[in-house]
Amino acid sequence: MNLPELLKVARGEQPAEKVFVNGQVVNVLSGEVYSANVAVHAGLVVGLGDYQGWEVIDLQGRYLLPGLMDAHVHLESSLLDVPEFARAVVPHGTTAVIADPHELANVMGLAGVRYLLEAAEGLPLEVFVMVPSCVPASPFDDPGGTLTEEEIHTILQEEKVLGLAEMMNFPGAIGGDPEVLAKLEAAAGRPKDGHAPLVSGKELQAYLVAGPDSDHEATQLAEAQEKVRAGMYLFLREGSASHNLAALLPAVTPHNARRFCFACDDLQPADLLHAGHLDRILRKAVRLDLDPILAVQMATLNVAERFGLRRYGAIAPGYWADFALVENLNDFLVRQVYKRGQLVAENGEPRFEAPPPNNAHLRRTFHVAGLTLESFRLPWKGGNCRAIEVLPRQILTREVIVQPRTEGGYVVSDPTRDLLKAAVIERHRGTGLVGVGLVRGFGLKRGALASSVGHDSHNLTVVGVTDEDLWAAAQAVIEMNGGWAVVTWGEVVACLPLPIAGLMSDQPVGVVARQVGQLQEAAWTLGCTLPEPFMTLSFLSLAVIPELRLTPRGLVDVQKFALVEVGC
Repeated sequence: MNLPELLKVARGEQPAEKVFVNGQVVNVLSGEVYSANVAVHAGLVVGLGDYQGWEVIDLQGRYLLPGLMDAHVHLESSLLDVPEFARAVVPHGTTAVIADPHELANVMGLAGVRYLLEAAEGLPLEVFVMVPSCVPASPFDDPGGTLTEEEIHTILQEEKVLGLAEMMNFPGAIGGDPEVLAKLEAAAGRPKDGHAPLVSGKELQAYLVAGPDSDHEATQLAEAQEKVRAGMYLFLREGSASHNLAALLPAVTPHNARRFCFACDDLQPADLLHAGHLDRILRKAVRLDLDPILAVQMATLNVAERFGLRRYGAIAPGYWADFALVENLNDFLVRQVYKRGQLVAENGEPRFEAPPPNNAHLRRTFHVAGLTLESFRLPWKGGNCRAIEVLPRQILTREVIVQPRTEGGYVVSDPTRDLLKAAVIERHRGTGLVGVGLVRGFGLKRGALASSVGHDSHNLTVVGVTDEDLWAAAQAVIEMNGGWAVVTWGEVVACLPLPIAGLMSDQPVGVVARQVGQLQEAAWTLGCTLPEPFMTLSFLSLAVIPELRLTPRGLVDVQKFALVEVGC
C-alpha cells in the first residue's frame, strides 16, 4: 500500500483511480443516507465529496451499501465447492463471510480447514475462518478428523483465521471440562463464538464466563433478550433449515442494534439461486418493520466490529471499497457489486472466473465396513420405545414415547402412524458402528432417503420404511463416495453425488439446485411431508441440539448429554 500516494489522492492533489458519482451513500457509521461522490484508489475509499477520477462511474441515483457480510455460515452446507459458492453469493451483494469449516474439519481434520482457506484465495469473496472448536462435537460422535488444542493454536496463526468457532459443547464449557477450557484458552484474546440453544439463567452466566460471547441458536424472543442483556452478540439466523428472523427481530431496538448481526448458518443451493443470500434477509427484515439503516448495519458494520475487521463494513476514508449497489432500501435488488473497487457482479451474474481448486485429497472419504440387512435390525425388548420427532423448518427435535410395531421380535416401521426406522452408519474409519432408532415426522409411505451430510460428524444417515430400502439407499450413497439418494422398491429413483468429502458437489449451482429439486420431488412422491426433507435428515444426528438424536453409537438424550436405550 503506497500511503503517500493515497494521501495525495485524499487531499485532492491527484486524481483517484475511480470516482462513483450520483449515488446515495448509506453511511452505517452515522446512520444517514445522503448524496455524495466516493473516491476509490488502490482498492480503498480515500474520500467522499468533490473528487476527480480517471474513471467516473455514474450510479444513476441508486443506493451504495457497504459489501454485505455473513456473520456465521458453513459454506459446505450449500453443497457447493468454494469457488462456486462465491459465484452464487457475490451477485447478491456479499463480499465477505465468516465461515466455520466445521463440516470439512469433521471429515478431514486440519486439512479440511486449510482447504477452505486455499480454495478461497483470489476470489472476490473474502472468506474469514473461525477455527472449529468441537471436532468431534460431542463424546458420542465418530468423525473422520479431529482438532486438538495444539492444532487450534497452530491454525489460529494463519492469515484470515479470526478466532474460535461456535463452542457447541456447551455442557462442557459450563461444567468446566478441561479439554473444552483448553480450547477456549488457545484462542485467548480472539473472538469466540457460542452455541447455546435454550441455555438460560446461571448456566448462561457460566457459559459467558467460560469465554463464548455470541450465539446464533436463539429461537425464542425472551431467549434472545436474555442473551443480549448478558453481553452476547446475537446472530439472527435465517437459513434454509432454521427461520428465526421473525421470532427474534422484536428484540432489536435502536439502543441495542449494534449487538445484532445476520447469519445464514446453512443454505441450500436453490435458496441461493432463487431467493438470495443476505439481500434476502434484508428484504424480510425491512418487511418486518426493521429500520433499513439498522438492517444494513447488522449486515455490514456490526459484523466487522464483532470480529475486529478494520477497514471493513462501512463506506468511509480508509475502508476497503467493497460495495453493493441496490435499487432501493426496501427490495434491496442488487445491480452491481464491487470488490476493492473492481466490478465483480452485475445484474445477478458474476463477472469473475473461479478456476476449480485442487480437491483430489478430499475425494474417496468413504470407508464403510460390514453393512448388511441385519445392520438395520432393531430388537424389541418389550414395552414402549423412544422416538425422535422432527419439526418442519427447525433443527430442534422432540423425544416422544411410542408403542412400536413389531414383527418376529424386532421393531419395524409403521408408516400408517408416521413411525419410521432410521440408522446412522459410521463411514470414516470402517468401525462397523450402526445406530438404529425410530423417527416421526418424515411421513414416508414407502422407500428410503439417505445422506452423507449428517451434522456434525457427517456419517451416513438413512430413514425409510423397510430394511431392504434402507440398505439400498445406504449402498447408493457409498457407491457415489458421498451424496443424497432416494430409493423405492430397492431402486434408486433420484441421486445427488457429493464427491468432495461427501459434502460438496463439483457442479455449478444451477445443476446442484436442479438435482436437489428432483430429490425433493422424489421424496414427496413417496409421501414425505417435510418441505426440505434432506435438510431435516442432515440434522438427525446432531448430538448438541435438543432433545433426542441418533448417532452410530445409538440414541443421545441431549438434555442429559448421555446415551439412552431405544426401549424405555
